[in-house]
Amino acid sequence: MLQTLDVLEQDATRELAAAADAASLEAWRNAFIGPKGKIKLAMGAMKDVPKEQRPAYGQRVNAIAGSLEEQYKAKLESLGGAARPVAKGPRVDVTEPGVIQSDGIGRQHVITRVRDELVDVFGRMGFSVATGPELEDDEHNFIKLNIPPDHPARDPIDNFYIDDPAKHPRPRMLRSQTSTVQARVMEKHVADAAKAFAAGTGPQPRGGLTGPIKIIAPGRVYRPDTVDATHSFMFHQIEGLYIDSHVSMVELKNTLLQFARAYFGSEAEIRLRPTFFPFTEPSAELDLRIRLRADQPLRWMEVGGCGLVHPHVLQACGVDPEVWCGFAFGFGIERLAMGKYAIPDIRMLFENDLRFLRQL
Repeated sequence: MLQTLDVLEQDATRELAAAADAASLEAWRNAFIGPKGKIKLAMGAMKDVPKEQRPAYGQRVNAIAGSLEEQYKAKLESLGGAARPVAKGPRVDVTEPGVIQSDGIGRQHVITRVRDELVDVFGRMGFSVATGPELEDDEHNFIKLNIPPDHPARDPIDNFYIDDPAKHPRPRMLRSQTSTVQARVMEKHVADAAKAFAAGTGPQPRGGLTGPIKIIAPGRVYRPDTVDATHSFMFHQIEGLYIDSHVSMVELKNTLLQFARAYFGSEAEIRLRPTFFPFTEPSAELDLRIRLRADQPLRWMEVGGCGLVHPHVLQACGVDPEVWCGFAFGFGIERLAMGKYAIPDIRMLFENDLRFLRQL
């Protein structure tokens, strides 16, 4: 094995001496001392060297590597310091302003565009934007949303847990819904109201709050779904929450109708189908009747769920349900994007295919 190293050193020295220009010197570097060169291969071969010879073998490889590196630097200086060949073609002044591409490279991704459009629509309806962590705890993802410990939605097979639920009382997880934000927002409003009153800078809270809450919360959520044309393990939702002293399904339905017509056009319609969610009562599935293309008829599309905030959720967040009530809704942003832009497969949104992105 040591004799093999001697031959390697001799070949490297001979070929280095024969390198007469930048191109041949670069080829030599790649062949012998580069990341995939013969020296790296010789180091990797140490595992095949008998145990008693490994110390001597390792020392010899390191000595050759150091020697060839020094010889390379000396040869580089003798050639004027240009080891790599200069690319042919026109020279480019990188300090000049960039040229705007005519094909639209750099435009917003359709998910970002739809998110901003939704924020704008709801912003004009008086909703402000709230955010929350994507790495959540079991308490905010389930407990404060009235989802009991034995509920099937909490099964580890249906969630991305960071901590083992069997070993941790409050396991961390990637949030499975943006409803976690409404719980955190209510908690913060209750805490801020109590703090301001204690400091003498705010009025006495009534039922935990001093005024209404009206927010939307767009963001990523995670569920271990099988990827297909309509499902992904990571997708985006937008959550809405409105808390006030007198809120009913009438306000909820009117809000959703105004949203649908502002976003999809004046002929858009909505319908609410009764269903069950642990965090709202009553609960409903929301369908939109929209036209995907000008040459197609109106058709119904399911986009999310909604309902009046369950009293247990209000209590868990420190809000008195005898004083305050409200509604909540949640949409899938990808589903709205697919509906508005007639996208047949959710996977197209994440493939980064420029042919697709340039069409939108």
